[in-house]
Amino acid sequence: MAMEMRQELKLSQQLVMTPQLQQAIRLLQLSRMELADLVHEEMLENPILDDEMDSDQERSREKDEMGSDEQQLHQLEGAGVTETAIEGSVQDGIAQTEIAGDANAVNEIDWENYLDNYSMAPAMPAFRGDGEEMPSLEATLTRPPSLHDHLAWQLKMTNLPLDQLEIGMTILGNIDADGYIKDPPIEEIAADLGVDPVLCEMVLEKIQSFDPIGVGARSLAECMLIQCVAAGQDDDLCVKMIKSHLGNLEKKNYAAIARDLKQPLEEIYEAAKVIMDFDPRPGRQYSTDDPHYVTPDVYIHKVGDKYFVVPNDDGLPKLKISGFYKNAMGNSAASKDYVQDKLRSAQWLIRSIQQRQRTIIKVAESILKFQREFFDKGIAHLKPLILRDVAEDIGMHESTVSRVTTSKYVHTPQGIFELKFFFNSGISRTNGEDLASQAVKSKIKELVDSEDVKRPHSDQKIVELLKKGGIDIARRTVAKYREQLGILSSSKRKQVF
Repeated sequence: MAMEMRQELKLSQQLVMTPQLQQAIRLLQLSRMELADLVHEEMLENPILDDEMDSDQERSREKDEMGSDEQQLHQLEGAGVTETAIEGSVQDGIAQTEIAGDANAVNEIDWENYLDNYSMAPAMPAFRGDGEEMPSLEATLTRPPSLHDHLAWQLKMTNLPLDQLEIGMTILGNIDADGYIKDPPIEEIAADLGVDPVLCEMVLEKIQSFDPIGVGARSLAECMLIQCVAAGQDDDLCVKMIKSHLGNLEKKNYAAIARDLKQPLEEIYEAAKVIMDFDPRPGRQYSTDDPHYVTPDVYIHKVGDKYFVVPNDDGLPKLKISGFYKNAMGNSAASKDYVQDKLRSAQWLIRSIQQRQRTIIKVAESILKFQREFFDKGIAHLKPLILRDVAEDIGMHESTVSRVTTSKYVHTPQGIFELKFFFNSGISRTNGEDLASQAVKSKIKELVDSEDVKRPHSDQKIVELLKKGGIDIARRTVAKYREQLGILSSSKRKQVF
């Protein structure tokens, strides 16, 4: 078969995402904090972008500076310095005052009056002493001390030799956030340092006497024993219960403990009360996890019987096109192309942010329409909702709704919620009307909160109680929802005394 070369013309359609469209999609899925950071970065790179708020503040600051200059001029005039004799200049970076005019003008200045007024003016102190309104030294710390810092400070306060201090710092570096040293073992640490394991054990025992009590333990039982000794409760009963019956203590099976230790049940109760006061995670009080603050992207206000959706623009720069660079393109072709390119980029960014805000408002209004009973009566009246319902309502794709509801929060009369919160699967009811899974979780929490602590509801009992309320749900679903809510099982919730 002969091979030949020829040209063909073929027409086809394909979807191409322009850089502007990619930017709009990326802006849509950013959280509020990420959007603010991106806008600030764009303002640094693009001189065409300007912030209206910063411009207003700069103008007000210039007015204040002009007012202060006029006030200083009036003070100099009061001291005998005429307006025609003053000319401000800057030489070598230092602001100076020149006396203009002929030499006779200098003699007309009442320097004694001026110096008296200058010396009588209150001085600005270079250092302010401690006052009632000033924060304390502890309040000026950039971050709270971590568990490692607290233990290292105590270790340095001891009189251990330098070689043992080095061993101690190595051990402290392997203590986790809960205060345990689980990996690597002490023998491996001693081998890495080339020292005797007995010496490492001695340093570890010293660390286990530090605050918080129980730190440096290698297991939960050892942590409890350290706290038991420190509390002066190192009797045989508490020690035996910690060493042999931690599982029964967790399950609150005190009868089995009493049978095994051959002790009265009342004494087992008293020893269990002592052990329950110990902290199984002694290092958590020094946790350095920063709090996560939520700023709502949109507000839903109720005025009378109507709801209003309002965007939250606080904290976001109000972008505008800078008139200075727009009018300074000049006759140079290179500068004109540069300014026009930055101008198109700035205009597209402003439009994308405006489109993002409009899309969030549309989704919030659609959620408000579907979940009206929730906003009126609370979480128990939350209805099942999927992304497709909102997408069809506002005429957008499901992926767009998914991006809008990711990491976006709304402030409602019922509290602050993530937009994803309103999308739930449905749980069937006996009357035929489905109920949202979040509403079922709320009912499970209500049942647990109102139960008898000495006879808590089992998962099967919760299923029966929900069925009486018209909610048909399986036991394994109740167990899954209970774990998601952080609720322990009935055996662990039971309180014997």
